[in-house]
Amino acid sequence: MTATRDYYEVLSVERTADGDEIKRSYRRLAMKFHPDRNPDDKDAERMFKECAEAYEVLSDDSKRKIYDQYGHEGLRGRGAAGHDFNRMNVDDIFSMFNDIFSGGAGGGGGRGQRRGPARGYDLETEVVLELKDVLTGVSKDVEFTRMDICETCTGSGAKPGTDPITCETCAGQGKVQQAGLGGMFRMVVACPTCRGRGKMIKDKCEKCHGKGRQGKKRSLSVKIPAGIHDGQAVRVPGEGEPPGPEQSPDGQGARGDLHVVVRVKAHDFFERDGDHLLMEMPISFTQASLGAEVEMPTLDGKSTLKIKKGTQYGDLFRIDDAGLPNLRNGHMGDLIVVTKIETPKKLTKKQSELLRDFAKTEDKHVNPESHGFWKKITDIIGG
Repeated sequence: MTATRDYYEVLSVERTADGDEIKRSYRRLAMKFHPDRNPDDKDAERMFKECAEAYEVLSDDSKRKIYDQYGHEGLRGRGAAGHDFNRMNVDDIFSMFNDIFSGGAGGGGGRGQRRGPARGYDLETEVVLELKDVLTGVSKDVEFTRMDICETCTGSGAKPGTDPITCETCAGQGKVQQAGLGGMFRMVVACPTCRGRGKMIKDKCEKCHGKGRQGKKRSLSVKIPAGIHDGQAVRVPGEGEPPGPEQSPDGQGARGDLHVVVRVKAHDFFERDGDHLLMEMPISFTQASLGAEVEMPTLDGKSTLKIKKGTQYGDLFRIDDAGLPNLRNGHMGDLIVVTKIETPKKLTKKQSELLRDFAKTEDKHVNPESHGFWKKITDIIGG
């Protein structure tokens, strides 16, 4: 396959994306463009194969390094271009990346030969949290679309009252042999005519157009644990899709799982660092000089912070157990306060007089005595 588009663009990820992010994006796009969901859509099939090619390279550290440095030509020149996905059957692509869609359990959600009971595909959706939700944990309603058994044909794809017929190409086996490397060996692949089903549908179900599956919206409440991080996912077992029609026409077998990926919104005051929270706290120069007790916000209310005398800009103060809980053990992080000393832009006459009196005790020049400073500068540069 000769791709011209940038692989990172194909998978909608940044060049700095890690392996997990690349995997999630590929799974999402592969399910979006899968031909079962886009019947007779050549553009969707092309995108599906293009995504598979991009994932094959970007999920392999050595191929990705070559691609990052030399691009498409570099891969071909070093014999690392991989499979020609344009010539591959969709079912075989699913078999190659079986672990991506099946979650690696049971019989798998791929379409190749498998051991154990059939298993459906995993799905992924996102939920957005406030930072306060991370502190307490929260239940969130999520809505997603999944392919389910067509109620009209009960998954067969055939018009009610009719039955699928045996595929003549594979004699009902769902597999055929193909020659590889100039006939040096033969390999078994899914039948391209019936797409691995072993059956052909002569009279298609009008509801699902012969697919045996229909997209249906589903809503459910998902419990998000306290301490979860942005980008982590909560797995909801059995809320994915049923096995495909070529695996199990009536949908018998284990459903895949639903992966709910968490996105945490940025907070106006707090920045997260592991289980700790960081916050800049503005204080006046008099508070910094003389010390003070200031009231400050926390995620779950307010707290009093004692500012010591002589505090400098950027000094750190710690409020124990005012951060976020650890996802594994529940231990609380701390709130780290960074002082930011603010200088007043406007002073009253009395404040100015008091500050000038104070400045005299420091033996430092301030306006209107600044002419002395400029005289020193001109003396140095010979003005």
